[in-house]
Amino acid sequence: MNDSLSFNVNLKNFNGPLEVLLDLAKSQKVDLEKISITILVDQFLDFIKSNEKINLELASEYLLMATWLTYLKSKLLLPETDEEEFKALEVAEKLKLQLKKLELIRLLSDQMLKRKRLGKDIFMRGIKGNIRSIYNTQYSITLFEIFKTYSSIIMSRDFQKINIPKLPVLTTEEGIKRIKEFFGKLNDWKNINELLPTNFIKSKDLKRTGKAGIFAGSLELAKEGNISIKQKNLFDDIFIKENK
Repeated sequence: MNDSLSFNVNLKNFNGPLEVLLDLAKSQKVDLEKISITILVDQFLDFIKSNEKINLELASEYLLMATWLTYLKSKLLLPETDEEEFKALEVAEKLKLQLKKLELIRLLSDQMLKRKRLGKDIFMRGIKGNIRSIYNTQYSITLFEIFKTYSSIIMSRDFQKINIPKLPVLTTEEGIKRIKEFFGKLNDWKNINELLPTNFIKSKDLKRTGKAGIFAGSLELAKEGNISIKQKNLFDDIFIKENK
């Protein structure tokens, strides 16, 4: 390492390279209580300011060493925990990474500023002379394609939602619910027509869908063993009875 780029520390009880001080501090051969962190930081800042073209990796190593010294001294003053050493290493690594990012940003910005700029180093061409363009764009489209495109735009702009009302039907689930309302009263055989809701009895069409919903619900309940179903002859009325 070049001596002009090495960071030598000049403290009251130590004079020499920073890495030597760190090794001595880790091996407890130097009394950390007598080391002034403030003086160490001031000397590091003066070292950075006096070496503007210092290598970032070298500066980050010195900063990492100083961070370790500060951490070791803090261990003498604060209670020690299991997580402290891990946190110190993590912070040191993140700090080193941030310093490298800053150096990369500085290099990229310097490269951008050195590029030729429009209006200063590069100028736009003036009016066209007698230069003829070799490209000629032509569009070919039919009247049908124009109307089709226009109608697509209008339809997408004026699109409206369509709400379809619910049809007046009695679903299987509603039929099951209706039959269960009569549980406790179905001790004898009862015609399923008598179980239809009132609003389904008034209309002929609604009566059919109501009867279909009650019949479908009775089949489900019979399959579960809740009721019994009987019909004497084909197309005769259907009767149900609750199973006890």
